[in-house]
Amino acid sequence: MNAIRFFLLPLFLCVTSSLYARPAIIEIDRIAAVVGNDAITISELQEQSRAAIARLQRQGTPLPPEDVLERQMLERMIIDRAQIQLAREYGMTVEEAELDQTIARIASRNNMSMDRFRSALEEDGISLASFREDIRNDILISRLRDREIDSRIVVSDAEIDNYLTHTRLDQGEFRVAHILFRTPEAASPDQLQRLGERAEQIRQRAIAGGNFAELVASYSDAPDALQGGDLGWRTLDDLPDIFADAVAGMRVNEISPLLQSANGFHILKLFERRGSSGQDDDDDDDDNNDDVGGVRQTHARHILIRTDEVVSEAEARRRLNDLRERISHGESFAELARLHSQDGSAFSGGDLGWINPGDTVPEFERVMDQLAEGEVSEVTQTPFGFHLIRVEARRLEDMRQERRRLAARHSIRERKLDEAYQDWLRQLRDRIYVEYRLEDE
Repeated sequence: MNAIRFFLLPLFLCVTSSLYARPAIIEIDRIAAVVGNDAITISELQEQSRAAIARLQRQGTPLPPEDVLERQMLERMIIDRAQIQLAREYGMTVEEAELDQTIARIASRNNMSMDRFRSALEEDGISLASFREDIRNDILISRLRDREIDSRIVVSDAEIDNYLTHTRLDQGEFRVAHILFRTPEAASPDQLQRLGERAEQIRQRAIAGGNFAELVASYSDAPDALQGGDLGWRTLDDLPDIFADAVAGMRVNEISPLLQSANGFHILKLFERRGSSGQDDDDDDDDNNDDVGGVRQTHARHILIRTDEVVSEAEARRRLNDLRERISHGESFAELARLHSQDGSAFSGGDLGWINPGDTVPEFERVMDQLAEGEVSEVTQTPFGFHLIRVEARRLEDMRQERRRLAARHSIRERKLDEAYQDWLRQLRDRIYVEYRLEDE
C-alpha cells in the first residue's frame, strides 16, 4: 500500500501542477476599426499595407513612415468597406464564375498562368484568397458607382456644342498629380481653417522639394493616393474647372496654389506638358490618307458557342468546325447562326451590323480584319467563347463630326463623374459610423 501511495503522489502533483499552470497566451486577431456593422482587423490592415508597400517600391516611390502609411491604408479601407456595405444592402452580389473569369483575364493580361500569377501574388505578400476578395469588392464598388453616380450623369447636346465651341485645344495636354484634403460634410469654419493650414504646410514641403508621390501617399484623402495621385494625361477641358484654371498658367514641376472646392483643399503638381492639340487630328489624315477622316467599318456576322460545365473547349471547336464544313457546302451562314449561335444576335442570323475599329475585343477584331468579303474564319477564341466570323462587306465612313461629338461627350462625362464621385464619397464617409481601435492597442 505504501508503495502505491509513493507512486501516486508524484502523479497527483504533476496533474495538479498542470491544472494550475498559467495557460499559454494565444494571439487572436484584433480590430483596427469598426465600420458600420462590419470590422477591419489588424491582419487585414497589415496585409493591405504590405501590398501597398510592394506597389510603391515597384514604382520607385519613397515610402512614408510606417504609421503614416498604415493610417492612409486604414482610411482607404474604411471608404471601401462603407461602399461594400451599401452595395450589399442593395442586394448586389458577384457570382463565383464571374470572379473566376475576371481573375483569369487579369492573369492573362499579365502573360501568366494561374500558378505563376498565384506565385507573383505571394511574392508581394498577398494570398490568392485575399486577392479574390479584393476583386469581388472592386466589382461591387464598380456596380455601386454605376448605380449611384454613373447612371445619373447626363450630358446635354448644348454642353457638347459649348465644349466644341470653347474647348482650349491650343493649350495641349498636361500630366498632373494631386493631393486632396477632404472636408467633412457641413464642416465648421474652425475645421476648414485647421484643414487649410495643414494643407498649406504640406504644400510648402512640396515647394521645398519634398517627393510629391510620397506626400500624396502620406496625406491625400483621394482614392488614388497610393498610386501617387497621378491623373494621367488630360486636356484642360478634361480637368475640373478649378484645376484647369490653375494648370493653364503653371510651368513643368511647379506646385499650384492651395485650391479649395466643395470637396476640400487641393494641391496640384504639373509633371509634364506636351504639344499643341490645336491642329485638328484630321489634318494628319489629309497628309497620309486619301480617305480623309474616313473610318473603315466592317459589316460582319458570327456564330458563338460558349463553354461551360457541359460544353468543353474541344466540343465547342468540334461543333463550329462541323458548321463551317456545312457552310462551305452551300448552307446559309445566317440560317445556321439563327439555329446555333448562343448570343443575342442569333435571331438576326448572327448579324453584328457595321463595326468600327475598337468596337469588339482584340481577338475578334484581329481575325475579322484579315478576312476578305464573303470569307468565313477558322474557329476563333475570345473571352466570350468560340466563334465563326463572316465578313459581309466593308466601307469607309466619314465620321469626323460624330467622332468629335463622341469625344466631347466622353470628356464632359468623365469630368462630371470625377466631381460627383468625390462629393458622393465625402457624404458617404460622413454618414457611416466609424470607431477607431488602433489607439487601443
